Amino acid sequence: MIRKHEHWLLALVIAGGMVLCWLVFSRCTSVSLNEYVEGLTWRQVNHQVVLNHRLQSNQAKLMEPVRTDVLTVTPWLAPIVWEGTFDPLVIDEAFRSHNLTIATTVFAVGKYTRFLCDFLESAEKHFMVGLDVHYYVFTDLPGDVPSNMTLGVGRLLSIVSVPKFDRWQEISLRRMELIQTAIEDHIHREAHYIFCLDVDMRFHGRVGSEALGRLVAAIHPWFYMYPRSQYPYERRAVSTASVPQDQGDFYYQANIFGGVLEDVHRLTKTCRENLEVDKSVGVEAVWQEESHLNWYLVKNKPTKLLSPEYVWDDARGRATKEIKLVRFSSVIKNKAEVRENP
Repeated sequence: MIRKHEHWLLALVIAGGMVLCWLVFSRCTSVSLNEYVEGLTWRQVNHQVVLNHRLQSNQAKLMEPVRTDVLTVTPWLAPIVWEGTFDPLVIDEAFRSHNLTIATTVFAVGKYTRFLCDFLESAEKHFMVGLDVHYYVFTDLPGDVPSNMTLGVGRLLSIVSVPKFDRWQEISLRRMELIQTAIEDHIHREAHYIFCLDVDMRFHGRVGSEALGRLVAAIHPWFYMYPRSQYPYERRAVSTASVPQDQGDFYYQANIFGGVLEDVHRLTKTCRENLEVDKSVGVEAVWQEESHLNWYLVKNKPTKLLSPEYVWDDARGRATKEIKLVRFSSVIKNKAEVRENP
């Protein structure tokens, strides 16, 4: 009897101790939470409430795809970004807290400097708004770079001098080398992501954090409806950019590609080396660096694809039902007039 009584007292003491610990913990948690809330401003609390409501009300539904008229995921499970496939508020909230800088290379060589002002003005309205952006303008005419351009907070512009090229194809052939060198020399210390853009283009709508990824490529606006057999890959086996008839997923345009610095550095370095091999045997791929870019992306799948919304061509017009919003497009121009020694 005495032993049973002792066991009963021990159990009672343990139970009492557990209740006491729970009460103390509850009180401490309540105080900490109250202190935290009191430390927030009304604006911060209201913003969090709105964000939580948005997250809950726009929760993804597994049985309700956001777009059924276009492919939104590749066979290797990389997302394809279209209008309606992302929530700008949610994705911006996820990225802004990381204090990211986006390096942005653009080549304004020869007569192409005429496009730079419109490119920059439209980029300031639509490109990576809310994030720090460092434009690197590669040019042989530094004096033609607008000196009175007003950039937003956290936006910088640096001029990178390049030699004058005799042929427009040479600009294309040298671009990978120049980007690789710039990443190695200084960009690797100054940015987290990099996007490589063409200057003869204009932003019309948001190109923001939804475009960020490890290795990002844009689907060509003229070939996204075509079968692989009609993609303009380099097919000659003599070129290092050669893609066999039974290979290839999409045809990508070189007007915009990017990603984290490490991945883009690897891409540009590999393409430069292959371009040099071709040059040593007197071969030039059919679409210069774009052919080498496509070869690389056949071998190294991009982790995110941008739909043709992000690389449209104004010459195509806008009468395609799947293109809900043109975000970035090539402007109509007289190529023979602006290109050096065609």
